[in-house]
Order: sequence, then structure tokens, then C-alpha cells
Amino acid sequence: MAPLMNGSCKSEEKKLPGAYVTFLAGTGDYWKGVVGLAKGLRAVKSAHPLVVAVLPDVPASHRQILASQGCLVRAIQPVYPPESQTQFAMAYYVINYSKLRIWEFVEYERMVYLDADIQVFSNIDHLFDLEKGSFYAVKDCFCEKTWSHTPQFKLGYCQQRPDKNVSWPADTPAPPPLYFNAGMFVHEPSMATARALLEKLVVTDPTPFAEQDFLNVFFRDAYKPIPLVYNLVLAMLWRHPENVELDAVKVVHYCAAGSKPWRFTGEEENMEREDVKMLVKKWWDVYNDDSLDFDDSYKELKKKSEAGGVVFDHEAGGKPARRGATAMADGAGAVKYSNTPSAA
Repeated sequence: MAPLMNGSCKSEEKKLPGAYVTFLAGTGDYWKGVVGLAKGLRAVKSAHPLVVAVLPDVPASHRQILASQGCLVRAIQPVYPPESQTQFAMAYYVINYSKLRIWEFVEYERMVYLDADIQVFSNIDHLFDLEKGSFYAVKDCFCEKTWSHTPQFKLGYCQQRPDKNVSWPADTPAPPPLYFNAGMFVHEPSMATARALLEKLVVTDPTPFAEQDFLNVFFRDAYKPIPLVYNLVLAMLWRHPENVELDAVKVVHYCAAGSKPWRFTGEEENMEREDVKMLVKKWWDVYNDDSLDFDDSYKELKKKSEAGGVVFDHEAGGKPARRGATAMADGAGAVKYSNTPSAA
């Protein structure tokens, strides 16, 4: 619906070529996913840094861990959707609207966003060279029960199998537009786009897939699909195996229930599959590879954090407090990070 917009303010001059960016909230264990991602990018010899957009409730100890792995920690303020009675597909999705803040990282010409439960197994730096002016992401699948509220699911229509799809109802002019998974995408930071996103959000009713639905509407006309290898959502293994060539996959998205490698038990549905276990092992091989550590301080910081236990897990449905960025005192072990100004 909205095109990509490039602002002309001075803050957007002299941009850096590009960076990967991910998002972290809460005091739970998702920092392990970010560490795995940082090490994965190092393993494939990426030339670009990993920026981590953190909400105020991410503790200093976790920020220190991320810094020790070479991450550039950026403090952001939460973004909330309009008040409503919407039932999100997952309760914690409400915090994901804060991902919109990454359009404010205007010092970068291009960014590749990756969820914290993603791992990169092949170098994908070439994505920064894609033609400007479009929004790039991988098409999603409508076959999981979490999509049961959609007309696509009810009809048995999925964009992953265009040659086998049922006919779209005659009283509808055409199937819905292509729909992408927002766990991975290529975008161009811009304060003009950031402002437009927040202004649009104020007048947009929330929907079950939160910011993913919102981004699909906002970037509908700018969206260009890229191959599945750049965001293999694990459900594709059992929903559309004919579309998956595992040896060619570059990016794996551990978003299926029970698939987070750092929590994996193998007991949930589909988690007993050998291909799933293999991909989880590949994640652990990267995470446990000491040669990929950025800083010698990481092991001690990790040990201290894990000894403290998990106080709050945002996946349980919690919501970050509406407060300013956490202030950190200077001194030994303190993390230097920057606040991102609001575009509102």
C-alpha cells in the first residue's frame, strides 16, 4: 500500500553500507538466539555487523553478553498497537510492533532483518546488493492451524503451491496479494518511512499476526518475493517438502512450536523428525563453537547470567513496561549503547 520512502534530512546523509539487525525484549532466554545468530554470521564470514534493537526491559547482563559477541546494542522505545480486544496468534506478538523502530536506524543504507530464532548457515551478504526501492522477504505458508482465522486456510489455498491450489471464489476478483513472513526481510531505513509506519499504525486495527500483518499491508506494493532458501520456516518441511532442498538452504527459522534450539526437547509435534533434529544440531554446533566467540569475556558473562535464572519470559505473554530506556552506569563491564529517537 505504501512505497518505500527515502527522507532527505541530514541525519540520513553519509550512510554506512549495511548491517544485519535483530530484536530482543524481556529478561528471558532469547539472548541465546541472538548469540547463536552473531556466531553464525561470523561462521559464514559476513562482512556486516549485527545490530540488536533492545527494549528497556532487557537487563544489563544480557546486553553485556551481546556486546561480548560483537553485537552493536541499540536501545529503542516500545511501540504499541491501538487498544483492542484482538486475540494474537501468540500472546507475546504484541511486543513485536517495536520492530518498527529499526526503520529509524538511518545511519545504514540497507539492513537485513533476522528474528532471534533464526540461524544463517551460508553467507547472504549479497542481499545488500538487491535493487533499491523494494521490500524483499520470503512468502509465508497458510497451512498451519494458526492461520485458521484466514479465508486462505478455510478454503485450502496456499501461495506455496500455486499449481495445486483450489480455485478462488468467483465473487472475489482475485486471490489475496502475496503475503510474506516477517521473520526475515531486506529494508532501507528512513525516517520518512518510520514516521509513516507509526502514523499508519495509529489508525490500523491490530490483527492476529500483529506487525507481520501490518507490514504486509504497508509494503504490499513494494514487496518482491525472494527464494525460500533465505527463510526456511520449519513447518515447510512437513507442509511443502517438495519446495525444500535442504542442502541449498541458507537461513533456517526455528519458529515452529518446540523448535527453539536452546529449549529443544524433541517432545512436541513434528519435533521427532530427523530433519528437524539435524537442523537443531547444526544450530548447537555453531552456538557451542568457542572459536567463533568474539571476546574472551563471553564465557564468564554467560555463566553469571545463567546462574541468575530466568525471571521473566516474554513468550509467556508478558508485556514490556512503558518506561524510558534503562540507564547504565559507567564502569567495569558497562555496556555503551545508544538511544534511538522516536519518529512519532
